[in-house]
Amino acid sequence: MNEERVRIRVGDNGVATVAMVRRDKHNALDQAMFEGLRRAASQLADDRKIRAVVLYGEGKSFCSGLDIPSFLADPVEGIEALLVREHGHAANFAQRAAYDWSRVPVPVIAAISGHCFGGGMQIALGADIRIAAPDSSLSIMEVKWGLVPDMAITQSLPRLVAIDVAKELTFTGRIVSGAEGEALGLVTRTADDPLASALALAEEIAQKSPDAVRAAKHLYDQTWTGTDAAAALVLETDLQRKLHGSPNQIAAVTAGMAKQPPVFVDPDHDRLQ
Repeated sequence: MNEERVRIRVGDNGVATVAMVRRDKHNALDQAMFEGLRRAASQLADDRKIRAVVLYGEGKSFCSGLDIPSFLADPVEGIEALLVREHGHAANFAQRAAYDWSRVPVPVIAAISGHCFGGGMQIALGADIRIAAPDSSLSIMEVKWGLVPDMAITQSLPRLVAIDVAKELTFTGRIVSGAEGEALGLVTRTADDPLASALALAEEIAQKSPDAVRAAKHLYDQTWTGTDAAAALVLETDLQRKLHGSPNQIAAVTAGMAKQPPVFVDPDHDRLQ
C-alpha cells in the first residue's frame, strides 16, 4: 500500500497535473489508488494557487476500473471497505474518488486515452470537462459484474445525457469509442492527443481571473439541475456583487483596456462564500 499510485505536479502557471500511476494494470483501482485520488482532490481543493487541474492516467489507459481481485484477496480491506461512509461526508470511500473532483473549486479536466471503464468512467465523469482520444474505449461497465454504477454517477451523468441514453449504456455495459462518446455527450470533445489538449485548455483557463472562474464553477454546479429559478437568479446576483470591484476583477478590466496580460492575485476564499 506504500506504492505511489497518484502523482501531483504543479506548474508555475498554477496548472496542476494529477496522474494515476499504475500503467501495468491500466491504472486499475486498488485500495491505494482510491486513497491517492481522495488525498489529491483534498490537497488541491485547499490550495488557492491552483488555477486548473488536469487528471489523466499514465501509460496506455485512463483507468480500466476496479481491480476486483485485489479486493477479493484482502479479507480485511475488501469490497465492503469501499462502501464505508465517514462521518461528515455525503459520499462513501469509493464515491469520493469521483465525487471529490466536483468539490475542487477550480476546473478539472480529464484527459482520456485507452480504456476508461466502470469506476474509471465515473472518475472521468466527476471532472468538469472530458477530452478523449477518438479511439479510446468508454463504458459504464458495472452490469458485466452484476452490479450498478455507484461512484457518484447519480450526481454527474444526469447533467450530461438524457435518461434513455444513460439507461441504455448502463443496462448493456457496451463499450463506445471516444468519438461516439462525444456524440452521446459522455465527453466534451475529442483530440488525437488528449493530454496535450487538456493542458492547453488548462493553461488558457489559468490566464483568466481565478475568482471569476471559481465563481462560475460554483454557480453552474449549484444551479444546473434541481434548483428553482428564483434561487438560481439570486445566486447569480450574489456572486456578481462579490466579484464586482474586487482586485482580480479590476485587474481583468485594466488588462483588457490596455491590451496587456493581466496579473492576478490568489483568490480570497472567503469573498466567494
